[in-house]
Amino acid sequence: MTRLLSSAINLFLVLMLGVGLGGCVSTRVPTASTSPWQAIDLKTQSNPLDIAFTDPNHGFLVGSNRMVQETDDGGSCWNERSLDLPDEENFRLISIDFSGQEGWIAGQPGLLMHSTNGGQNWTRLLLDTKLPGEPYLITALGKNAAELATNVGAVYKTNNGGESWEAKVTDAAGAVRDLRRGDNGDYVSVSSLGNFYATWKPGDTVWQVHQRVSSQRLQSIGYQPDGNLWMVARGAQIRLNNEDGNLESWGKAIIPITNGYGYMDMAWDEDNGIWVGGGNGTLLVSRDGGESWETDPVGKLQPSNFTRFVLDGDHMFILGERGSLLRWAGDTV
Repeated sequence: MTRLLSSAINLFLVLMLGVGLGGCVSTRVPTASTSPWQAIDLKTQSNPLDIAFTDPNHGFLVGSNRMVQETDDGGSCWNERSLDLPDEENFRLISIDFSGQEGWIAGQPGLLMHSTNGGQNWTRLLLDTKLPGEPYLITALGKNAAELATNVGAVYKTNNGGESWEAKVTDAAGAVRDLRRGDNGDYVSVSSLGNFYATWKPGDTVWQVHQRVSSQRLQSIGYQPDGNLWMVARGAQIRLNNEDGNLESWGKAIIPITNGYGYMDMAWDEDNGIWVGGGNGTLLVSRDGGESWETDPVGKLQPSNFTRFVLDGDHMFILGERGSLLRWAGDTV
């Protein structure tokens, strides 16, 4: 009888603990009454991975399973395109960029393509089999010029349309889970395990390694509009670099919600609103520098994980999984 009573008490305590923990993960974040985002149906189960435009209306979207789509209306409607690639190779098209009509696509495994006429035609370039890592990020820099970064932090530049490449880093950063390029040519990366981040600027021969701020592993890192860094860590933590020129000075952790889903990317809109996206349709915005947050009503309806924000001149998109895409409409919908 005593043993039965003890078991019942233990079960009750477990249930109460579960209820208590359930209360801890309640979002307690209000939902905004309107949204600046428009959901776009790409009619595919492939994952969109990058977007770039030749002008305000014409652009391309690339993604997994060789996906290429083209728009002529600023991204409201997209149509399938195909590249002249071997049928037996299933490429992951991970990065695209244009400088005017000069365009580049980087993909995995070992794919690099170049266009000189706004994407009407694409030429595949041969990459050295000894290239450290796989193509990860391509940046168009002007006539016949581009910069290619790989998923181990190797950085190369061409000034002759990809015929030859000059190594800019003598010692790569190691396997990365995230890598971004700033407007001034600086790079920042997160290690594959999320246990440190590294920075590189033109003129350096090696990456500079920085230890993470807390015990939480890093998910992604990038540049704020003022050039300082931001980071997202496991446990739904956001931190902002708060001292110009000091890449290891970080503010207190910002944790808008703890709903069990992590954040994967951040971005700032034209009105300096801070957006963060993540798992299971998590899309939040702060209009006061991170002090308070709201849930976006369009984002919460999407059955997808938001993986990346893309800002391309006049355009802003949120990329999700399984064909999920949100387009910045500006006027609230």
